[in-house]
Amino acid sequence: MTFSAESLETYRHELRVHCYRMLGSYDDAEEMVQETFLRAWRRRDSFEGRSSLRAWLYRIATNACIDTTRQRRMLPYALEPASYPSSARPPRDDVPWLQPFPDVLLDRAEEPDSLVIRRETIELAFLIAIQHLSPRQRAVLIFRDVLGWSAAETASVLELSVAAVNSALQRARPILREHLPPHRTEWSATDSSAAELLLLQKYIAAWDAADPAALAALMHEDIRITMPPYPFWFRGLADCLRSLTANLTPSGDAYRGTWRFLITSVNRQPTLATYLRPRGATTFTPFGLDIFRIEQGLIAEITAYETSDFSPYNLPSRLL
Repeated sequence: MTFSAESLETYRHELRVHCYRMLGSYDDAEEMVQETFLRAWRRRDSFEGRSSLRAWLYRIATNACIDTTRQRRMLPYALEPASYPSSARPPRDDVPWLQPFPDVLLDRAEEPDSLVIRRETIELAFLIAIQHLSPRQRAVLIFRDVLGWSAAETASVLELSVAAVNSALQRARPILREHLPPHRTEWSATDSSAAELLLLQKYIAAWDAADPAALAALMHEDIRITMPPYPFWFRGLADCLRSLTANLTPSGDAYRGTWRFLITSVNRQPTLATYLRPRGATTFTPFGLDIFRIEQGLIAEITAYETSDFSPYNLPSRLL
């Protein structure tokens, strides 16, 4: 049974998301999709049609990811305790950081309802948690609990017995629960709500007003801020507020210039795209993505990715 190169392209979107879940890297996921298509095309004469083309491609993609996985992706709190650094520290480009995924590539209106990407299966907290699973456990959990495949379908794709699939899933679920945030053990998250968007608007207003008290009122006492690729991170309202207010006014220790924000969504989480206009400059240019985890109406975590390339996120390259 044969297929065309165009028929492979039909599955690019879902395979990219699948590889991203497996690897925790947007860049690696793109490479794995290309590797999957290359392997499939080279083996096209061996495809006999006993399974669907989709299942066959998932098998190739999953095996490619398992073959590639060497180190688990992480965020700074996996490296060292929380601290407020006494001096400047360089970024760690040698660490396999968890990468964000553009929502513009998740929002595919033409996809069937069965392929709608729910926040709880793509948010950073989930992706970090499944990094603690072995690659094969990760694959089983994704097929069974995320994609909703049966044990038999999963066994066929992974070339395992049904008993082995069930055993791997039983081991994976407790590990997942152990590494999810305390208020995130149930898969009941929803897309960004009006309340979350209002919270981000209040955050922007507090920042523009250079009002530390207003910022503090929006945050959990146990808030966490990470800034990959920098290895240090902050925990608790006092240190997190100190790190933020250092950028608020020209007298701040870390003041860089004037900031502008655009509300967006990354990994299905409320996000601020940050733009910086350094002193002496006339335009605002991309600085980073601040991805928010909100619990009980307050900011529980900010993961601040520093990036000057907003093109994958369909965001402006500059603001006036």
